[in-house]
Amino acid sequence: MSLKEKAAKGVLWSVIQKWGREIVTFLTFIALSRMLPPEAFGLVALATVFTAFIQIFLDQGFSAAIMQRAELESEHLDTAFWTSVLTGVVLAIAGIALAGVVAAFFNEPRLAPVLRWLSISFIVIALSSTQIAILQRELAFKNLAARSLTAVVAGGIVGVAMAYAGYGVWSLVGMNLANGLVAAIVLWRVSDWRPGFHFSVKHFKELFSFGVTILGNKILVFFNRRSDDFLIGYFLGPVMLGYYTVGYRLLLLMIRVVTGITNSVAFPTFSRIQHKPERMRGAFYNVTQYTSLLAFPAFIGMAVLAPQLVEAFFGEKWAPSVPVMQILALIGILQSVVVFNGSVIKASGKPSWYFGVVLLTSVLSVIGFLIAVRWGIAAVAASFVIVSYLVAPVSFIAIRKLIQVDFKTYLKQFVAPISASLIMIAVLLGMQYLLRDVGLNLYLELFFLILAGGLTYLVVIGFTARELPRQVLSLVGLALPDWTSKNRFSFYWKNLIK
Repeated sequence: MSLKEKAAKGVLWSVIQKWGREIVTFLTFIALSRMLPPEAFGLVALATVFTAFIQIFLDQGFSAAIMQRAELESEHLDTAFWTSVLTGVVLAIAGIALAGVVAAFFNEPRLAPVLRWLSISFIVIALSSTQIAILQRELAFKNLAARSLTAVVAGGIVGVAMAYAGYGVWSLVGMNLANGLVAAIVLWRVSDWRPGFHFSVKHFKELFSFGVTILGNKILVFFNRRSDDFLIGYFLGPVMLGYYTVGYRLLLLMIRVVTGITNSVAFPTFSRIQHKPERMRGAFYNVTQYTSLLAFPAFIGMAVLAPQLVEAFFGEKWAPSVPVMQILALIGILQSVVVFNGSVIKASGKPSWYFGVVLLTSVLSVIGFLIAVRWGIAAVAASFVIVSYLVAPVSFIAIRKLIQVDFKTYLKQFVAPISASLIMIAVLLGMQYLLRDVGLNLYLELFFLILAGGLTYLVVIGFTARELPRQVLSLVGLALPDWTSKNRFSFYWKNLIK
């Protein structure tokens, strides 16, 4: 099987994994948002600021190093596994011990027991990181999909059942713990690799030399993405953090579904062709263009329909989340394509370049959040958007040096999705104006708006970029199951795209 076919199949199973996981997670979140108060979500979001920071040090960048290495020995895997397990045990003990200190810092005593229970997850995560890296390296996303979907379903059942029984914030804690435990159990069942009792200092140094920069990048990304939660929780309290969390929720869902699918395959695929800049450049153009076809209308539509979406999914009590969602949608548009810049940089063996970009973004983001937090959660979201757009050209300069990307060619491929999205906005605004006095049911109104916007976008794309549907269908064809004969596949797709 060619690398292109493996990548296409990887995208297919990544779609199943991420879309399935996000749909289940989102449905669970909707159910919990209607049973739990904003304060419960704020407390757990505040707790995960701490646990997410500690979790960075579990892997130490070894997973990325395993995927990036051209030659991989069994000692690399054994060393990575036992390092992660030992680190997980140490960090779990540290998390339990420091829970009281963290709670006192935020002047929120209810935070301490939540942190202690969530710290147990460090050990479970440590048991899985190496095997996940192996499966990603082999583009075995079918096994990863089985693990992910089973885990989120189990976690969702536990969370909703506990919330229905009246456990409040502990419903969210129980959901997270159940998710991680089931994910680890399923992963060990679907993975053939088992660790040996080997630890090599030589192999540790080889992994660490690459992974330490990735570790530094993750620390900076943490400050970039979590400092807003930290500052909102510290200055504005868990209730406002709860509103901010819900406003962020749809953005995360869209990013993971739209961008996470292709980016999870992009890095290992780019790593395989890291010494062929022409192939990497072509792959980079394709992945950014195909992603923009879905991402641009999705995020722009989310901004326009945010009032209806928040009320329909979460309820009227979450209305303060609407401005946050509308502002952050602008981040989704940018990140849906810029995220692949980082994949190219890391796959090209330049993690220090990526570190520099993330460092600049993190410093400016923290400064922006510190300035904006006094004006509320919408101002924090706006500062995030401003910083992201200011820093975006820096990463483009980096990939231009690595694979000689042409700026005009790069921008030209976004003309069709942007134009179609702008026309879609006009249709949506017109529909909202016409329907405002009709008195339709909220869900029926949202259905008609999404249908009108989607059809408008597809029609415009069909007229302005006729080759794009043909290219996408061709790529999807590579991901069809092996039982589909090549002749039948060729006949079917050629007739379908006429």
